[in-house]
Amino acid sequence: MRTKSTVALASAMSASLLLAACGGGGPSAGGGKISDDKIVLAVLNDQSGVYKDVSGPNSVEAVKMAVEDFKAKHGDKAVTTNIEVVTADHQNKPDIANTKAQELYDRQKADIILDVPTSSAALAVANQAKTKKKMYINIGAGTTALTNDNCNKYTFHWAYDAYMLAHGTGKTVTENGGKKWNVVYPDYAFGQDMTKAFSAQVEAAGGSIGQKIPTPFPNDNFATFITKANSDQPDVIGTMHAGGDLINFVKQYNQAGLTGKTKLAVGLMFITDIHSLGADAFQGTQFTDAWYWNMDEQNKAWADKFMAKTKTRPSFAHAANYSAAMNYLETVQEAGTDTADEVVKKLEGKKINDFFLRNGEVRAKDHRVIHDVYLAEVKKKADVAEEWDYEKIVATIPAAEAFKQVDKSTCNMGS
Repeated sequence: MRTKSTVALASAMSASLLLAACGGGGPSAGGGKISDDKIVLAVLNDQSGVYKDVSGPNSVEAVKMAVEDFKAKHGDKAVTTNIEVVTADHQNKPDIANTKAQELYDRQKADIILDVPTSSAALAVANQAKTKKKMYINIGAGTTALTNDNCNKYTFHWAYDAYMLAHGTGKTVTENGGKKWNVVYPDYAFGQDMTKAFSAQVEAAGGSIGQKIPTPFPNDNFATFITKANSDQPDVIGTMHAGGDLINFVKQYNQAGLTGKTKLAVGLMFITDIHSLGADAFQGTQFTDAWYWNMDEQNKAWADKFMAKTKTRPSFAHAANYSAAMNYLETVQEAGTDTADEVVKKLEGKKINDFFLRNGEVRAKDHRVIHDVYLAEVKKKADVAEEWDYEKIVATIPAAEAFKQVDKSTCNMGS
């Protein structure tokens, strides 16, 4: 004989099953489609070393901004409002990056890792993503290996790479008369890849690379390397350093009295680098930028929100971390799940236009995200209208031209 309480319980269970079948039950319901009933975004980067300012803690803030904006946009229709941002410092060391990635995926249940400057660290994280079958969107590392021989199903390359930088800067500087180059580079995966990419572009434009001079990474004393690079009087000294290393290199280059005598070409530069030394230390230097905060009203509007949070202007790495986090969340929303295989499937081939990715497309073959990039020139100090307004955009390089053509990719994605 059924009691009233038994009938009530049966009715409640039937209603619950019907609600689940219809996809109801609130933002985080859906038959376990959101793992652990929450989405965890992990930002793994340099929190204290040479790349701290170009990305670092402020990239964590950018990702938190994306989460806030996602929740505000979707409200109670969001696939879940239980979204957590966690972070770790890899200290620019691949072994630490490898360990931290394992901890983030396994212990902190990260659904995705973002950022990871330092190419050797990025390659370690990409391998963990493949092993764990969890997503990784690279922002901070420039090695082209991530979308070539070391590509995998769960890794995406969002912002820039060595080919893009060389195609913009190496080609342009050579065509404008800088025929004879010497290159100084940090002796790890990124510097090696940059030197190879720049050599190809300089030579294709009719120039030549003489000396290729490796330096320790990180490093704070470049005097000997600069003297060696200038010993045979090249037209151009190319530095492939970034962040704190680049700042030290340029400071010592200027102290050596080479400004205005030998042209300096910078492989990778962030707005934070220019701010550290001032526009006069870099004036006239041309470089390839993935994004610039004061290029137009759309960029400036986001940069103003970022500055209100951080009290500083964003580098392209900060903007790219926001873009990657937001597009990941939107793809989860579209898929109705944070299951990596389903999100990957939705991302592949996706066309994106946001404040960071102009004419963006996620290539399915190699997971290289292509987009318009910009040839920039550092303004003279007298032309800087406001603090942080250091760049003049000389030309837009269309997405289809900026990155290595997909038919030349050596990526074999596999399963």
